[in-house]
Amino acid sequence: MSADGKSGLQLRSLIKKSGELEISLVNVPVAEPAADEVVVRIEATPINPSDLGLLVGAADMSTAKAIGTREAPVVAAKVPDAAMRAMAGRLDESLPVGNEGAGVVIKTGSSEAAKALMGKTVAMIGGAMYAQYRTIKASECLVLPEGATAAEGASCFVNPLTSLGMVETMRREGHKALVHTAAASNLGQMLNKICLKDGIGLVNIVRNSQQAEILHKIGAKHVVDSTSPTFMHDLTNSLVETGATLAFDAIGGGKLAGQILTGMEAAANRNAKVYSRYGSNVHKQVYIYGGLDTGPTELNRTFGMSWGLGGWLLFPFLQKIGPADAMKLRERVVSELKTTFASHYTQVVSLQEALQLSHIAVYGKRATGEKYLINPNKG
Repeated sequence: MSADGKSGLQLRSLIKKSGELEISLVNVPVAEPAADEVVVRIEATPINPSDLGLLVGAADMSTAKAIGTREAPVVAAKVPDAAMRAMAGRLDESLPVGNEGAGVVIKTGSSEAAKALMGKTVAMIGGAMYAQYRTIKASECLVLPEGATAAEGASCFVNPLTSLGMVETMRREGHKALVHTAAASNLGQMLNKICLKDGIGLVNIVRNSQQAEILHKIGAKHVVDSTSPTFMHDLTNSLVETGATLAFDAIGGGKLAGQILTGMEAAANRNAKVYSRYGSNVHKQVYIYGGLDTGPTELNRTFGMSWGLGGWLLFPFLQKIGPADAMKLRERVVSELKTTFASHYTQVVSLQEALQLSHIAVYGKRATGEKYLINPNKG
């Protein structure tokens, strides 16, 4: 905070009409808390794939260059002309970044609910978390269990609630087991722990043996490698064993979503009593929730007529289930914060360090096992 305690650094992302991305640190006023608000000194905020979408947009980061100073770093990169149309809604607008974070309440408004949080370590969601301070409603703070650190609570929302939301969607839509792609991610490991604890069948699709090993170590039962020559055979066998008819796909582009539907159909037919030229009447559903492959989604329709492909996002899902059920999911996260929902980070960086090209090159790849945490008040 500034010497007078009225301002702090915030990370901003700007895409100019000229086709240039500019990421910078800005000194912004810390808003005085209203009666029902608190000011949190942020000590931990993760870099999730969903944050990168806002942070770098559609910029080609191979063109990134550092144009600021060490104290006031600025990173610039070119946005390809073909990608500018998708960025139309945010041009020439400097946007704060960071979906979730955690820290200590240092100032409160006058309401009892706000005052009760003074000095507490809380987790928050709501944007603008890549900042030293955040003024936020007391009702939007999740008090962390006694002894939990900001780093332990920083990833309390996006990955835990997404993985719980997948299981809840499965139950509500009448499926009994799940398939997950890019399955060795932080989120994928949480989903495994939930499914093991709750006795749910889960088929994990990974891209190499190292990722498979990560999952086997935490007890995953069904792990298949999409680069293996026996992938479709292995996938279908796992689908027969689990009965999974619902998949969540973080890849998005390419053939994988269609291969999953094909495997589900083959599994359904293996157990079918009667042949139908329209395929099985078992409904097979794939939800795309990420875009690790930004190319077209390719479907080779070899899976009958009873199937669906759609998009799935956490916040619309939470709105759909309503505040009471969403709160139940949050309470489970808090109670299992150090077990099921523990996150692991490979680097903790300051706001300035987050803008160093060497760090951007690592976290920008969204690679499994390379999770960054920003501590805006580091040092």
